[in-house]
Amino acid sequence: MNQPAQQQDYPGTDAKLDPKADHGEDSYKGSGRLAGKVAVITGGDSGIGRAVAIAFAREGADVLISYLCEDEDAAESKRWVEEAGRRCVLVRGDIADPALCRSIVQRTMDEFGRIDILVNNAAYQMSRESLEEIPDEEWDHTFQVNVTAMFHLCKAAVPHMKPGSTILNTSSINSDKPKPTLLPYAATKGAIANFSAGLAGLLADKGIRVNSVAPGPIWTPLIPATMPPDEVESFGQQVPLKRPGQPKEVAAVFVFLASDEASYVTGARYAVTGGAPML
Repeated sequence: MNQPAQQQDYPGTDAKLDPKADHGEDSYKGSGRLAGKVAVITGGDSGIGRAVAIAFAREGADVLISYLCEDEDAAESKRWVEEAGRRCVLVRGDIADPALCRSIVQRTMDEFGRIDILVNNAAYQMSRESLEEIPDEEWDHTFQVNVTAMFHLCKAAVPHMKPGSTILNTSSINSDKPKPTLLPYAATKGAIANFSAGLAGLLADKGIRVNSVAPGPIWTPLIPATMPPDEVESFGQQVPLKRPGQPKEVAAVFVFLASDEASYVTGARYAVTGGAPML
């Protein structure tokens, strides 16, 4: 896949992405691996979050999608979930607010009466060429969205989760190989990997599994919304497969980790990086 140089205003929208991302709309086939389960997915309006929502729905799960402000993208994700015959609830707002994190969990309980899967996927990043260019408030906001919100969501959700439930956190190859121009983002992704491993041990006696998924360069609206056009044009060329991954190529890993097939997998970090090693 070759993508032209392009730029969008943050947070970006799938409708303006060139070429369009593939979320598995026409390819993912479900087999009932998540039948009867309820999943919360932050950042489920586009990108990896939408692909996971589609896959989960086709595997039999109802879904609550949390998203920032991209109403059209969120409505499109909901349409695909409902086409799979599952229920979908949308919650708009900035998860940097701890009160919203708690309300997301309460809304899930009010609508569905249970939480089986929590996917902490929403993230903020911005490319900066020097340390001096990073505004203090941007550093704080990056941690609030990427790390602190995950803590508040987990803390609110765990009391409602039964044995066999699972928490999945989106880390990144940046947790292992930090990109200098994404310094705050990379630091949060390292924190997410560490938090996930520690939380797995903390929740093991409750029968709740916790894992993280570490994507490499995946083609989503966040890329042209947060990177210079020349970096967008070469995005993904640095990995051995010489291309960016599609969101659908990450979703299947989330399905596996959410399913009973991964009943002995916890505290792990799964790399989906196009061949870039994480050892």
